[in-house]
Amino acid sequence: MRDVYLIVLRCADIEKTKAFYEHFGMKFEKEKHANGPEHFACQDEVGVFELYPSEGPPDQTGLGLVSDDIEALNLRLKQNRYSPREVRKTDWGRVFVVRDPDGRRIEVAESKPEEGQKDVPAEV
Repeated sequence: MRDVYLIVLRCADIEKTKAFYEHFGMKFEKEKHANGPEHFACQDEVGVFELYPSEGPPDQTGLGLVSDDIEALNLRLKQNRYSPREVRKTDWGRVFVVRDPDGRRIEVAESKPEEGQKDVPAEV
């Protein structure tokens, strides 16, 4: 799964969803291709993460993201009323779960596991 270069989410309110993912350090640019809708794209050396307006219910894609400072991110999300669950230890390191504005389950893993723990799996 290390070769995924594009993720597209269909969102009820792309502005609210954009604000949520900006807490993860994503920087979005507004884009529009030909006759397609305006949307937001975050591009880095790994690939592209896009937010499109939904024409129906938003998708319910689950995602796994990584954070260098899991405690600070959890606190920042709480301060912005996203209601993340508490950070917990697993076999792969410390993680927490939060829902984005469209209700998607987002699992956040610490990027550097504690000594003696397995590396975070590629699909997390």
